[in-house]
Amino acid sequence: MAVSRLALKEFFRFGCVGGLGFVVNAGVTHAASQLANLYAAGLIGWFAAASCTWFFNRIWTFAHRAKRPLLRQFLDFLGANFMGFLVYYGTYSALIAGWPLAREHPVLAVAAGSIAGLAINFTLSRRFVFRGPVEK
Repeated sequence: MAVSRLALKEFFRFGCVGGLGFVVNAGVTHAASQLANLYAAGLIGWFAAASCTWFFNRIWTFAHRAKRPLLRQFLDFLGANFMGFLVYYGTYSALIAGWPLAREHPVLAVAAGSIAGLAINFTLSRRFVFRGPVEK
């Protein structure tokens, strides 16, 4: 099965937006860990990153696709990416629980979880959230 140029372009852009999401996630997780435990901080960081990545995927990665109402698309994005979240948070939590270095530097667990959920999040976002016809 050949991968289209459009799919490769979208995946590249999705990865770039994911890089920004990683920075948001790591920063918010670090800040939140000053006020909450690392598990709660990881949830807060993920939500902040998901909000950021939805916005930039809407206006850049999938800008050529037909638009849907903002709130509906945002909720669909959170719902579709729930599987990716489970992979992310499972990886994040396992590293926080079992690797002292990740407890000292949660950014390591954020990075591992983000990479683990990337393919799932891209596939579900492309198929179910930003699924409209390609605009010319």
